[in-house]
Amino acid sequence: MTALSPATAAPPAAEARPVADLRALKKIYYKPDGSIMVEALRGIDLVISRGEYTAIMGASGSGKSTLMNVLGCLDRPTMGNYFLDNLDVSAMTDEEVSHYRGEKIGFIFQAFNLIPELTVEENVEVPLFYQGKHRSLRRERAREALELVGLSNRADHRPRELSGGQQQRVAIARALVTRPVVLMADEPTGNLDSATGRAILRVFQKLHEEGMTIIMVTHDPVVAKRCQRVVRLADGLIESDLRQEPLIDTGPDFAA
Repeated sequence: MTALSPATAAPPAAEARPVADLRALKKIYYKPDGSIMVEALRGIDLVISRGEYTAIMGASGSGKSTLMNVLGCLDRPTMGNYFLDNLDVSAMTDEEVSHYRGEKIGFIFQAFNLIPELTVEENVEVPLFYQGKHRSLRRERAREALELVGLSNRADHRPRELSGGQQQRVAIARALVTRPVVLMADEPTGNLDSATGRAILRVFQKLHEEGMTIIMVTHDPVVAKRCQRVVRLADGLIESDLRQEPLIDTGPDFAA
């Protein structure tokens, strides 16, 4: 593995240390002839600090999915810089980005993406397996993560034996198992009924209260009310960036 390059020097750490720092960031998709097909992001300046709970919203075609892919290091910016936990990932090689992404980011998807042949515990271990961690460490971390989401008693079950809400909690545990600096969630309640979705949002609320940085793409204003910050995109630009007092749900934990 190539050592991570220092890239561009990041700014001195502030009192609220940035987890994600985007500067004049653009993402352009080109046609085969080299002409511009679409300018998905047209110059984004955005800083997300450690511990923030941020919703990214916008209409279809606004650029929110592209922004999430860049934030998650699944796609590269065409221009500009992206500092993730103080390193400029836009200046890294593909190998360096892949390694750094695995260390720093936990992903949660709408479709769960669990492997049906594996047990719950084995599914949670998967990111650590790809990092080459020893089995004993993988098992220890997986059990800790399942305890956090209230599913330690389901470790030996298969995904098909779980409810939708339980499967999403397994996906959250899998995202937490690497101890990332930020959780990124793409419509994490989109495949769930309203009651189960509410229970999943209580999981995020609990994680945020414990200091986790969370970035969530959502089209649902009810979900966005749970966040302390709402960034809305339009035509590849930030249309608004508002802070709010998040709605707190005092219902029971892990009701799904």
